[in-house]
Amino acid sequence: MRPSHVFNHPLVWAALVALIACIWLPDPSLRLAAVVMVMVGLGSHWRRCSQDQEHAGLMQQALMLSEEGVQITDADYRIQAVNPAFTRITGYTEDEVRGLNAANLAAARHDTAFFKRFWQTLQNKGRWEGEIWNRRKQGDEFPEWLRIKAVTNHRGRITHYVGTFTDISVHKAREQDLRRIGFEDPLTGLPNRRRLHDLMTSRLRHLRAGESLDMAIIDIDGFKAVNDSLGVEHGDRLLTRFAQRLARHVAGGVVGRLGGDEFLVIRTTTFDDHENWIEGLRQHLGEPFEVGSKTMRLGVSIGSCRAPEDGKDSGVLFQRLESALYTAKRHGRNVSQRFRPALDVSNEPHMALVSSLRDALAAGNQLELFYQTQHRIRDGAVVGLEALLRWRHPEHGMVSPGDFIPLAERHGLMGPLGNWVINEAVAQMARWREQGFPELPVWINISAIQMFQGELETALATALARHDIQPALLGLELTESVLLDERAGDIVPRLEALQAKGHRIAIDDFGMGYSSLSYLKHLPLDKLKLDRAFIHSLPGDAADAAIVGAVLAMARGLGLGVVAEGVETQGQLDFLQQAGCELVQGFLYARPAPAAAIEARWQAMASAQTPPLVPVPSTS
Repeated sequence: MRPSHVFNHPLVWAALVALIACIWLPDPSLRLAAVVMVMVGLGSHWRRCSQDQEHAGLMQQALMLSEEGVQITDADYRIQAVNPAFTRITGYTEDEVRGLNAANLAAARHDTAFFKRFWQTLQNKGRWEGEIWNRRKQGDEFPEWLRIKAVTNHRGRITHYVGTFTDISVHKAREQDLRRIGFEDPLTGLPNRRRLHDLMTSRLRHLRAGESLDMAIIDIDGFKAVNDSLGVEHGDRLLTRFAQRLARHVAGGVVGRLGGDEFLVIRTTTFDDHENWIEGLRQHLGEPFEVGSKTMRLGVSIGSCRAPEDGKDSGVLFQRLESALYTAKRHGRNVSQRFRPALDVSNEPHMALVSSLRDALAAGNQLELFYQTQHRIRDGAVVGLEALLRWRHPEHGMVSPGDFIPLAERHGLMGPLGNWVINEAVAQMARWREQGFPELPVWINISAIQMFQGELETALATALARHDIQPALLGLELTESVLLDERAGDIVPRLEALQAKGHRIAIDDFGMGYSSLSYLKHLPLDKLKLDRAFIHSLPGDAADAAIVGAVLAMARGLGLGVVAEGVETQGQLDFLQQAGCELVQGFLYARPAPAAAIEARWQAMASAQTPPLVPVPSTS
């Protein structure tokens, strides 16, 4: 108990009065009572002092065990005491910092204005909290989250400051990593597509009178063949060197990677030398690259435009750059093409199709999902459906997915198109549930662009929540190329998270892509879809029969299901059943059909009260 508080306790006052009474009271019994009162008062005071000491000891132990650094300073901010966490974080022992002004430990990152605000807040409010940079004993600087409180005496004067702090270096590094992942290409370190849109918009907004923006999309000719011949590791190294050379040549401008072997370059200029600038790019990039022991020259196709002459909106300019690049590639390799109005929608059939696809997405009434049933071989029962996107053009009729999907990928429409498929498939499942139809899993195809744009998880969660559909009923089919597309980053944790939510994951067209067996054991998969190319010649083709048998055996070993696609004949079905395949999909059972046709089949089966046990070749 502090001396100033000794006389605040009533029993202490009573003991003092009783002590005086022992001298003046004439009656022995009264003196005895006074002595008892003195003893009670002294005992109470002793117990209170013991409790205070125990409490102080416990507080000291708590400070010793705290993971936060603690420092106690006097009113002049000279350090009086620190805890072990302080030493662990800063490297300074208590003896080394006792008496030192705590401000001497601050890193030289803050200006005078910062410390002026710091002291004003501390003096006015009696506390301060925020991020500050300090310096360790070794000299390196680190960020910490600091809380300081002023301690006052009974007169209100500040006697001490107590500060607690936490090293937030890890959190700051994680923030930087998340920012980098969102805006930086992981291979080259250049801005990615998302960041490039922002940078182009910013440059357009800050254009001054007499200034223009030169822009070019650069595509490496035949890079897939180069990559196949060099191997993925050397191919990635070549892309990195290409990016570095491009960035050095356009110093002061913007250089980014759109994905794959496509790069975007932007420069602000007052010169009217667009064609010369493009030619300079071509010549510089045409210089040989050293890759291992080989010397290699790369050809490039370039699509370019200029703002504000060719547009003032980043979305329009991106579309026109892609139109110019498409035209350049169509005229052969190592060609450059500047955008001109003749390349716009009215004169380019493929651009007219892109424009119509944008309209179809906006209207929503031209796009449609067809569904193909998946069956269990042993009894023919329907066990799931695959949703397949169809486009019913008002003038051209049904447009093949092989025609419009590549255009959607090139012109930035694959994200909205994929989201439309998710929403429509989930909404259809909800409608079927309301009508009392069987609740079967529906599988949708996921593109690489949906994965690397990062909107897939949000689109799935939103659609499922809106229609109250369980994730286990919406399966995701990915091609092997998606799994190996570096634009999506490390795809394994993302697939694990989706699977943990209940989604089932399948590899579509298995065997037609990279078919690296090593990645199968690392991926969170539920099934493989065996490509129809291996089914078509069964059972007569010995090579296909061996491949199918090997895939089925491997899947069993990995605990994966297999769906054989493209089953059209009874002979194919019999072979697959004997080989141990349990699930099939193909024309032998049903062709892809609109939702209404699926509903009509279910209604017919319900009326006949017979399940679909026997496969019947479809004529629809």
